[in-house]
Amino acid sequence: MSITRFLTGITPSGTPHLGNFVGSIRPSVAASRNPQVQSFYFLADYHALIKTQEPARVNRSTLEIAASWLACGLDPEKVTFYRQSDVPEIPELTWLLTCVTGKGLLNRAHAYKAAQDKNHEAGRDLDDGVNAGLFMYPVLMAADILMFNAHKVPVGRDQVQHLEMARDIASSFNHLYGEHFTLPEAAIEDNVATLAGLDGRKMSKSYDNTIPLFASRAQLQKLIATIVTDSRMPGEPKEVEGSALFQIYQAFATAEETAAMRQAYAQGIAWGEAKQLLFERVDRELAPMRARYEALMAQPDQVEAALVAGGERARALSRPFIERLRAAVGLRSVAAKVEHKGKARASAQLPSFKQYREKDGKFYFKFVAADGQLLLQSTGFDAPREAGQAIARLQHEAGALQALAAQLQPAEGVAPATIAAALALLGASLNDQ
Repeated sequence: MSITRFLTGITPSGTPHLGNFVGSIRPSVAASRNPQVQSFYFLADYHALIKTQEPARVNRSTLEIAASWLACGLDPEKVTFYRQSDVPEIPELTWLLTCVTGKGLLNRAHAYKAAQDKNHEAGRDLDDGVNAGLFMYPVLMAADILMFNAHKVPVGRDQVQHLEMARDIASSFNHLYGEHFTLPEAAIEDNVATLAGLDGRKMSKSYDNTIPLFASRAQLQKLIATIVTDSRMPGEPKEVEGSALFQIYQAFATAEETAAMRQAYAQGIAWGEAKQLLFERVDRELAPMRARYEALMAQPDQVEAALVAGGERARALSRPFIERLRAAVGLRSVAAKVEHKGKARASAQLPSFKQYREKDGKFYFKFVAADGQLLLQSTGFDAPREAGQAIARLQHEAGALQALAAQLQPAEGVAPATIAAALALLGASLNDQ
């Protein structure tokens, strides 16, 4: 079964609202349950530092967003859910990528150009108030994606340029040092729902028109009561087009409930009654999640434990991969370089795969260390070609160890990190040959 790797980053810079839930959290949680998708979700706290220098705000937002995703059903045992700053290999990769990225490419980034345009209009120096973090943002984003060789990255159209830059950066590195990175593709979210806010404009923190996702029941009712409506009186037919109230209701209701509300609009439902129906429908879906969220916020150690575990899961992939990349660019033992001159000698000191057939007619392989220690044993394959393909993925594809987990049995007492490091060593050697 082909596995597609999706990666999504969430910047901890505020409190999640209903628009975030409908447009990102709910569909992402649903996608994470697809067995053909390997999902990576991370809290982009390094990115948050570009726009805010308020430590308490970054820390609080990290807790709120992590708790929100967990409360909405994200299973940290089935996905890799981690904090960006818990994976030190990401900033190291950022530097490796920085050294193959042209400044001209970064000059064309939309966010940087927008900041310069704003300064130009105000008569200021073009780079006034522009920190290097904003300028280097595309490289850090590329490192986030390329560290885990993501195939797909769900983005809005305003982020497509960053994906294209990540592809350019990956291609430059691959051209110089060999094929290490998968070129990511943008999964453009044209169909993602965009909720209207309290004033009818797009729900956004910048407009101060949001409804917090886990507002208390009383606060939720109060905020919904302030949604802007027109002046049509009870009994007068009302339009659903352009109605923020109807749009929010539709985002939470079933098709049958939506049809009933549409009919109620046509029959002149009073705005107060429509708002009460909206409150009851939204609260019905959010109430159990709100209870989980409040429990997690009361016990932040549970959220921290989930993030730490996710960070270790991420680092099981990032540690061996960065070693492979370090070796590729020449940051490796000088002794290992000398030994490499004798190809037969070097090969003898490497871990290796051994493929064989058992009496049951199936084909197996095992992965052994240079000293002969068994590291990994496969389950049976129906054809030798299938076993060979699995071996090839383990040798050349970052993350294959996790993707093929159902077909692999680590030897007793051998840590996953040990296996990953041995695969990285073998992969680096094959790339150098």
